[in-house]
Amino acid sequence: MYRIRFHGRGGHGMKTASRILGSAFFAEGFEVQDAPRYGAERRGAPIFATVRAGRKPIHERGAVAHPDLVVVADDTLVPIPAAGVTAGIGSHTVVLIASDEPAEVWRERLPQAGAVLALPISTAESNELRFVGAPCAAAAARLVGTIAWDRFEGALRQELGPLGAAAAAANLERARAAWDAFEAEAGRVAEGPDAVPSAEAPDWVDVPADPVEIAAPDVHGAVTSVQVRTGLWRTMRPVIELDRCHRCSWLCSTLCPDGAILVADDATPSIDLDHCKGCMICVAVCPTHAIESISEREASHGDEAQP
Repeated sequence: MYRIRFHGRGGHGMKTASRILGSAFFAEGFEVQDAPRYGAERRGAPIFATVRAGRKPIHERGAVAHPDLVVVADDTLVPIPAAGVTAGIGSHTVVLIASDEPAEVWRERLPQAGAVLALPISTAESNELRFVGAPCAAAAARLVGTIAWDRFEGALRQELGPLGAAAAAANLERARAAWDAFEAEAGRVAEGPDAVPSAEAPDWVDVPADPVEIAAPDVHGAVTSVQVRTGLWRTMRPVIELDRCHRCSWLCSTLCPDGAILVADDATPSIDLDHCKGCMICVAVCPTHAIESISEREASHGDEAQP
């Protein structure tokens, strides 16, 4: 069975990539599963999507623990533990990273992987938005080597057809470029072994139901994005060390997908913690590493220690 994981951020098209690849596998006669996994839904947050494909019925469920192929749409996710890019990879795993840095650099950074390949951003990127789902799916299909181009093209048109003919054609062009770029690597990804089922019976947890007066929906007033404190979704908090900050706040504030970085008149940035959702893009792009991440648990302990 092939086990494939796509890693990206909300808006990169990783859910779409898994659907395109899954549909292409299905057209070739495979049994298929494809599913996305994300926490709070928001643009910029790390997400991943998985595809399983085999010639026999698939009885595995849940996330792919030991992938045969990992596709990474944003190289800033690699060093973020919560993104889980390197989880379960081994000497059999092929890792494909959409990055302007050459594959040799990533091989040094990911010694635990098998083959490490790079998909140039210019090959993958849309001029309008960094939607890289189609080229990432095409590269994955080429690396697997069991999917014909006409099957892949049909799957892409099926999944992107609702976006209109122009969008489908533009993504098909980028997908073909990625497909051709990995012609020499066709068949590089091999099927992984069948999983051995656990002999241990699962434990059960009884969860009592709340009384209806507690659990019933209760809307107190109209909601806007400003009034909703989406910072409550956060598990990690960015913290700015102002002594290291060079006040190049146009960078972090522009790339913040929720506009949660405020900039003072002297270009000093600050975090709007009521609306920061913890995507950590600011941590990844800060050139002076003045923005660090801490867990909300650690932050709450610090708040309690304040007089």
